[in-house]
Amino acid sequence: MRDTTPIWLYDGVCVLCSRAVAYTLAHEKAPLIRFIAIQSHEGRSLAKRYGVDPDNPESFLFIEHGQALPKSDGVLALAHHLNGPVRLLLFARYLPEPVRNWCYDRIARNRYRLFGKRRTCTPPDAETRHRFVLPESEQ
Repeated sequence: MRDTTPIWLYDGVCVLCSRAVAYTLAHEKAPLIRFIAIQSHEGRSLAKRYGVDPDNPESFLFIEHGQALPKSDGVLALAHHLNGPVRLLLFARYLPEPVRNWCYDRIARNRYRLFGKRRTCTPPDAETRHRFVLPESEQ
């Protein structure tokens, strides 16, 4: 893995996160992002390194150029790699970070209740599998 490869550390059992990964795969400007489920060994290690509790993640991380971006900063960084309606989120950069993160936190804390939770990570298709790190039991 190169330092320039963007990494998305996501909650693999969260339905909202899984749908966002699918959206990303369908709308990427270029197929660059590496997807790491926080439930994987590598994901747990990255989460701990950047101060995210892997057993109760309240934020995903978007890691680019060696910098880990949590919460709304991560959403904005991810949106720069995408085409489509999600680019409207880039207008949020004009909001103060505490306001953006307050909104992010409301969704993150209630994501399982609002969108659901799976027992296992959603497996990627054969075409994109090489870009994913899943829990060892699911590989």
